[in-house]
This record gives sequence, structure tokens and C-alpha cells, in this order.
Amino acid sequence: MKALKKIAAAVVASACAISLAACGGESASETTDLQYKDIELGTTGTDITTTIKLYSHRTDMLQDSYNGTTWEQYIAEFNEMYPNITVEVDAGTDYGNSALTRLQGGDWGDIMMIPTVDASELGNYFLSYGKVDDLKDLVHYVYAQHYKDEVYGISSTGNAVGIVYNKAVFEQAGITELPTTPEEFLDDLQAIKDNTDATPLYTNYAAGWTMGAWDAYVGGTATGDATYMNQKLLHTQDPFSDPGDGTHMYNVYKILYEAVADGLTEDDYSTTDWEGSKTQMNNGEIATMVLGSWAVSQMQAAGDNADDIGYMPFPITVDGQQYTSSTADYAYGINKDSSKENQEAAMIFVKWMTDKSGFAYNEGGLPVSMLEENDKLPELYSEFDNVTFLEDEPAVDGEEDLFNDLNSDSELAINASGDARVQAIVEHASNGDMTYDEMVEEWNGKWNQALEDEGIEPEYTTVAD
Repeated sequence: MKALKKIAAAVVASACAISLAACGGESASETTDLQYKDIELGTTGTDITTTIKLYSHRTDMLQDSYNGTTWEQYIAEFNEMYPNITVEVDAGTDYGNSALTRLQGGDWGDIMMIPTVDASELGNYFLSYGKVDDLKDLVHYVYAQHYKDEVYGISSTGNAVGIVYNKAVFEQAGITELPTTPEEFLDDLQAIKDNTDATPLYTNYAAGWTMGAWDAYVGGTATGDATYMNQKLLHTQDPFSDPGDGTHMYNVYKILYEAVADGLTEDDYSTTDWEGSKTQMNNGEIATMVLGSWAVSQMQAAGDNADDIGYMPFPITVDGQQYTSSTADYAYGINKDSSKENQEAAMIFVKWMTDKSGFAYNEGGLPVSMLEENDKLPELYSEFDNVTFLEDEPAVDGEEDLFNDLNSDSELAINASGDARVQAIVEHASNGDMTYDEMVEEWNGKWNQALEDEGIEPEYTTVAD
């Protein structure tokens, strides 16, 4: 694993807040015995003739105007190897909610990008690809959708987290070195405001889901600890408090609060436009957006200035070192109630998308396949030479759903579509009706109460000594 040799920990565990009751149609009369590890593309399943349906979050890839590779193009290439497997794609906006609705109704086809489902309930809906030990040397992020040694999802791509930025705007503002601390980043935003016409930091408040992206930075990126997100946090009192060294959750969200309070964001947060922001970033009207690496290719494709779009590490330094969390994106889940033939066709398609399509690389993501030919990092990570990549380690045995339970009890929904909580930061900072520390106190109270409700005796605290 040459290009990924800096990835330092095991794998990311899923963090979801919504528990679903088992439901769906009647089980298939036969379930395939085929496992992911046994598939030889071009050989396995060449006698299958069927139609499978995929429900995806990528609505843009269904549009002829999409500047990247469309679903139609991927499927046409797949059909060169498997001409008798027809793949039909449907995609939904507000995917997190629409996918849950379809999942509960049972009408979603053969493959779905797995929404927020408790790990213990994955087997109620999805077919196992095989055992963890059988897949961990074939794909990255093998723990992202697993339960009790069974793997129920193969990630579509991996993401490292940082900040999308316009290089030309930074140059115009006189910024010659990328920031490595919150203070440096806020100073750079001020320089952009003072010396350019660009919006320094665009919140994308109105889209909602874009605000939840801030949660992705509070684990390994802000702590340098691959065990923090899925293990230590679950036993931490006052996790939102200031540790006094510019790290942890406190300093991630404080960047957003301070930027809004200091007038370094758009004039009216309620009128932000996600689709329009891509073009604005491309043409230099926006300097920065806090989003995963997946967003870079979309910004580059939104105009004539692709070379101006860069990706910088998130500006937090832990004991002199910067980190970035490497996490699984949406994972392909196969319907356990599909016919045996469709299950096999679906698994073959997933393996083709993972090993042969180049999807992860095309989308500016980290590779999922461990095949040597896929062991390469996109150019967008050129600013990450001195950054350590971390994959969050999974929850310990017996605590696979504890994060979900704490999220639900506290209603904080960290890394689980907690858009409203992050939007509230923008609202209070703009209105000046609640200080940041008052918000932190409220969050801590909710989290601490959730720990108590779950019978967890805290082992750690984030409060500065």
C-alpha cells in the first residue's frame, strides 16, 4: 500500500443516529452463496442475464450536463464485460432521508448507498459481502458498515477532510503559506476580505446537509487520535470544552462561529445556493468552503478555472503535527431480499465499480480497492505531504451502537446529519444572541446527560487543566 502508507490506523466505523425496525419484503427464496472475495471479474457470472436497480445519492451523475463521468458512461463500460446485466439507476435529493423512507418501505431495488442505520440492524436489510478477515486485504474501510464480523457495505470511495479553496484568491490576498491553526485561518479570511472581492468563507447554510460537513473534522483531524471518535468520545465528559491548545471539537466549531461573527462569510446566510456556489468558487467569488475532498472535482468542473481550485488541510495542529481523517463515503449495500441472480449481479457490479471503474479516483477520492493499479492518490492531495492520514478505529466490541444511542439521547447527531446544530452556530453568531461558550455549555449538558442515561461513567474530560 505505497500511496496510502501514511494512513495510520485501522478503519472508520459507521456513526449513525437513527435506529430502524426490521422490515421489507419477503426474503428471496434463495440467497446467493457468492462472496466478494470469490469474484473474478470477467469470469464470475458471465452467464447471468438480469436487470438490477441502484438507488444513489449522485443525482448529478444522471445529468447529461455533468462534466465528470456519468452513470450512463460507467454502465456502458461495465456492459463491455457483462453485456447481459442491465443496470438501472435512480437517485434522490435529500438522500439521507429519502433513502431511509425507501429502506423502510422495501421499495428500493437491488443496491443502495447505505444511509444511517444502526450497525446491529444492517443484517435486517443488506446481504453480507463476507467476513472481515476475508475482505480486509481487498478493500479499505472494511469496518465502515460491518457488524459481528460480517461486512454489509463496500465504500464507493474514501474521503480525507480539509478545506476547498481558490488559489487565485489566496494569491490576490497576499497569502503565501497555508494556515495550520484556527488563528492563522481566521487571519487569512480577514486578509481575503480586506484585499479581494471574494466571500472569505461560504457557509452553504441553506442547503443544510453541507453544514453537517463540519462534524467530519472533530475526530482524528482535531485530536490526532484514531481512537477518539468511536472509542474515547463515548466515555468523555464535556467533550465540547476548550482543551486550551487549539485542538478538539471546541476549536473546530469556533472557527465557524468567529468567521460569521466577524463578517467573514456571505452577507445573508439564508440565501446561500449550493449549486450556484460551485460556479462562484470556480470563478473566484468564494475563497473557501469547508467540505470533504469529494467536493473538489465538482468545483473544478463548474467553470473554466479548474486549476484555481485547491484542497488544504484543516487548520488544526496537534503537538506540531497536522492530521486528516480518512473516512468511508457512502457504501454499496445489496438487498438481502433480492433474488439470488440479482444479488450475484449486484455484487459483481459493486466489485467492478470498486476495482475497475476508477470511480474513487475520478471523484478525487481515496482508493477503496487495494489492487496495485488503484494505489494512487489524486493530485488534489498535493498540499497534504506533511499531513498524517488517520482512519478512525472502530468501536470496541459491545459498543457498536453506543455512539448512535448517545447521539439520539442528546439530540446532537454528531456525524449523523446534525445539520441543525451546526446551522445554529451560524444563526447565533450572526444574531449575537448567544455566545459560543454558551452554546458549548448547552451541548456539554446534553452530552453529559446522555452519558448518564446510558449508564456510562466518564473516563475522560476535554476541559483544560
